[in-house]
Amino acid sequence: MEIVNIEGKTFEAMLSKFETFAARMEALCRLHGDKDISEWMDNQEVCLLLQISPRTLQTLRDNGTLAFSRMNHKIYYKPEDVKAIMPLVEDKRKQAAYKGKQI
Repeated sequence: MEIVNIEGKTFEAMLSKFETFAARMEALCRLHGDKDISEWMDNQEVCLLLQISPRTLQTLRDNGTLAFSRMNHKIYYKPEDVKAIMPLVEDKRKQAAYKGKQI
């Protein structure tokens, strides 16, 4: 275990900066508190719900069929957007089945 001694002024400066940082974080949390990430769906949840592969999901993103948001290198979808494309995915599934394929 290492013990570090610092001057009182240095400690007070560090404490002050930490309190400023904590206040800014609280303000940001209050500002964005209504955007609950638990209401959003990730790739795995969407694939399971629509019964599609990750590659098909990527195609839906790429061609603009399904809106998405990227946060910290992870992709999220609004449940209402996913529900809106359910009929389209089902139609594509029927067309693929008719051709002897799967989506």
